[in-house]
Amino acid sequence: MSRLIGTERYGSTYLSNSYALSTHDQRVEVVAAHRNYRFQSLSQFFRSVFLPQGYPESVSEDYLEYQIWDTIQAFSSSITGTLATQAVLKGVGVGDESATVLAATITWLIRDGMGMVGRIMFAWIQGSQLDCNCKRWRLFADVLNDSAIFLDILAPFFDSYFRVIICISGICRSIVGVAGGATRAALTQHQARRNNMADVSAKDGSQETLVHLLGLVCSLLLMPLVSGKQNIIWCLFIAGAMLHLYANYRAVVCVTMETFNQARLHLVVGRWLAHSRSTRIINVKEINLLEPVLWKTRRQFRLKVGCSLDKLVNRAVDFPHLISQYKNSRYLLSVNFQRADISIALHSESDWTDQLKACFHAEVIEYAFHLMHKKIHASEDKLLDGTLSACHKLDAMLLITQSLRYVEQAWPAFKQALEDTGWKTTPVQLAADEWRGEWDLQGLESKKTLSSNSLGSRYLFNMATVMKNS
Repeated sequence: MSRLIGTERYGSTYLSNSYALSTHDQRVEVVAAHRNYRFQSLSQFFRSVFLPQGYPESVSEDYLEYQIWDTIQAFSSSITGTLATQAVLKGVGVGDESATVLAATITWLIRDGMGMVGRIMFAWIQGSQLDCNCKRWRLFADVLNDSAIFLDILAPFFDSYFRVIICISGICRSIVGVAGGATRAALTQHQARRNNMADVSAKDGSQETLVHLLGLVCSLLLMPLVSGKQNIIWCLFIAGAMLHLYANYRAVVCVTMETFNQARLHLVVGRWLAHSRSTRIINVKEINLLEPVLWKTRRQFRLKVGCSLDKLVNRAVDFPHLISQYKNSRYLLSVNFQRADISIALHSESDWTDQLKACFHAEVIEYAFHLMHKKIHASEDKLLDGTLSACHKLDAMLLITQSLRYVEQAWPAFKQALEDTGWKTTPVQLAADEWRGEWDLQGLESKKTLSSNSLGSRYLFNMATVMKNS
């Protein structure tokens, strides 16, 4: 006779054990659960090699779908990449008795050098945007990768411009390396749900290596069959590129991010306001499916977050009055109708929530102008009518006053709606620059103590308190 005293299970797998205590000699016996040992050991082996520990609980819900499409795109890219390598080797003189090793080496070095310069320049110009719009930049990287392969295959047909073409191709590939690697890191951060970024990244590398190994085998079988047959090579490239782009598009579209960038916030606020503050229409998955991944979000105003106070001072607004409007707010927002942009200055004490609230304020103004262009003079939300009226009058100060009044009333309900529908309000990726300022958070008690026409070096505060964080 024995008595069951405990059970255990390995994650969400079928591996489990039961422990029983023998009533005869008080020994603990291990009783294995019912399972096929051979099948379980094989499946468990592949899970441990290619999937993060604790899968699927340790990763996001979109992990499997994304990895399937990512595998398909990696395989197709491997095949087309082999075609490009063959074309470049032919172009530098492999198989040509008149070609020299020195000429081929110089061509290769120039190509690599141009690629290094391109990598540095791209990281400098667009580095801060890769986190904010990782889906769009991920897709951009793959489009550019196919463009580079196209140029490599095309280059041998233009002997006089061969070096120029492959240098352009090298620059494209270097940009692909920066954009693809950076956005992959951002996606890995999203997928890792147990602070296991390193494990998720390592297993992704193992999956990609296996795919490239399969691609290598297929390339070894294909190359002897297509070598020298340009029609077949171009057909393979077109088919592979189309599959590659489609798989990448499906991969980025299936990613469901719970954090905010400007595109997702624009969709959420617009739908929330348009549907009388209903939480049903701001579902995380639905908004992610609507997020544009091929082009930028279309807006009435360009939104600049974390800008210098100088941008606000030079506006055609009463700056002392602007300060007094934002009592207890750790941001200042100003609208420029002529340049069609909204600038947001952040206080040195501001946090993620303040950035989100400031951008919510900007999106309220954006939505009101959207209604104005549709020639709507009254919205379903009566509290928004004041903001809409200010839009029709094109009065910047009145617009700021009315929209701020609406934001103060609507913000608590909006923030609660986000939390109820599964959105994360911290951290946010709203492309904020590093300028931070200091001003009286209680507002100005009296504008009479200040000269309204002395806005240059007399900002209401010393500009020395405005700093750019390093």
